[in-house]
Amino acid sequence: MSARRGYPSDLTDAQWALIEPLLPEPNTDGRREKHPRREIVNAILYVVRSGCPWRYLPADLPPWQTVYWYFVRWEDAGVTEKLLHTLRVKARVQQGRDPEPSAGIIDSQSVKGADTVGRDSRGYDAGKKINGRKRFIVTDTAGLLVTVTVLAASWQDRDGAKAALLGAYMATPIRHVFADQGFAGRLVDWARDILRTTVEIVRKPADQRGFSVISRRWVVERTLSWFTLCRRLARDYERHPEVSEAIIRWAAIAGMARRITRGQPVGTAPGSVDS
Repeated sequence: MSARRGYPSDLTDAQWALIEPLLPEPNTDGRREKHPRREIVNAILYVVRSGCPWRYLPADLPPWQTVYWYFVRWEDAGVTEKLLHTLRVKARVQQGRDPEPSAGIIDSQSVKGADTVGRDSRGYDAGKKINGRKRFIVTDTAGLLVTVTVLAASWQDRDGAKAALLGAYMATPIRHVFADQGFAGRLVDWARDILRTTVEIVRKPADQRGFSVISRRWVVERTLSWFTLCRRLARDYERHPEVSEAIIRWAAIAGMARRITRGQPVGTAPGSVDS
């Protein structure tokens, strides 16, 4: 591999050591893979962080066709969900928490849809006045992503949240979820009767004036703000909602890897030159 200058989104040595063992074994009929997997992951994270189209990947990263091929195959194999779960457990243990969360927080975020978002999966959020898609995420109480569901922005919170809550129910022992007032009503009854999960509505203080940090809810809102630091997530560019969900998981994976390795020396990809 030719030497290249590192990008800010590149994995450090410590971060790559976390991710590499969780990737599937190569299926190349005994042939050596042409491009190092670390560079494939670096290229995916470059797209997520910079927001560039796949075809605009820099020439010193692997070809965009190769990178996208891995992106799709790994998603079909459930690699991002495996990475998300394993890194979340490591991050929680590092913080002195139980490996698996028992409580979570749910919230939604409406984002504008680019012209690449099809009419069949976009809608209008009248409350936020946004034409695009809505992201529903469940995090643990530390703000680490558990599950994500992307739907048209026209979905009401109490209806769209069902898929996200079901995903959290199947992936973790979470049985208590904090939510804002938009999730009140029949969703609370549905979660109690179908999932045996308590949805606790955290309401604003009656005397609140102006901005104020709301207990519990600020954690998931912080996570959503972290995601929008990635330019690919500042709005929705993906033709299919499933791809949007994968991009969000990659953003969460990068964030968890940084959290786990915080304070450790920064490394560079083999053959690259420090920037």
